[in-house]
Amino acid sequence: MNVAQKTVLITGANRGLGRALVDEALKRGARRVYAGTRGPLQHADRRVTSLTLDVTSAADIQRAATRVDAVDLLINNAGISLPDDLSDPAMIEQHLAVNLLGPFNVTQAFSPLVKRAKGAIVNVLSLAAIAPVPIWPAYGISKAAMSSLTQSLRMFLARDGVSVHAAFLGPVDTDMIRDFDLPKTPPEAVAAGIFDGLERGEEDIFPDPMSQSVADAWRNSINKELERQFAGYMPPAH
Repeated sequence: MNVAQKTVLITGANRGLGRALVDEALKRGARRVYAGTRGPLQHADRRVTSLTLDVTSAADIQRAATRVDAVDLLINNAGISLPDDLSDPAMIEQHLAVNLLGPFNVTQAFSPLVKRAKGAIVNVLSLAAIAPVPIWPAYGISKAAMSSLTQSLRMFLARDGVSVHAAFLGPVDTDMIRDFDLPKTPPEAVAAGIFDGLERGEEDIFPDPMSQSVADAWRNSINKELERQFAGYMPPAH
């Protein structure tokens, strides 16, 4: 998908990667960008429409869906990453609520518009979906679940002409990991990499140097082979 003259909806758009995705969509000629945030968003470009959209709030999602009349591209970017040690089940529940059920419910609400446009959905994941990081195990669990959901959505929505993409991110230089001493990629570069992968039609997008280092191994892995095989078992649409 080329986003020029398209309508894009981005969750978690107030800062970090979300804000970079908004600016990158505008740079590439998007006709309108709906920026979903939990609080008010100010943007100088008139093509940006702010939406109050806490992805854990059914009321917010329903209200936002009534305000939007077209979506060509949905980017599920909103997420949390909190350190834990698996001692508190509530941490897993909190991560699943934001990182799994939030994007699922947003997708359910806006998929009729994406289907009508025969558009695309991008779910922002992490390399932690492939292998957990000890500092953030609950985060890795939620992203692994979101990866499985992405594959399932890909199978079901393909019948409606909708492509579903996973963006597997390495460390991004945002507030989430600013205090950790490790190589990080600027959010602007990651946003550009996501849109580049989308324009190339990549199912799984690896938009930064660290993620790119494992891209070929993932695309040729038994995981992807099984995904392709199991997709053949999809029942016909009614």
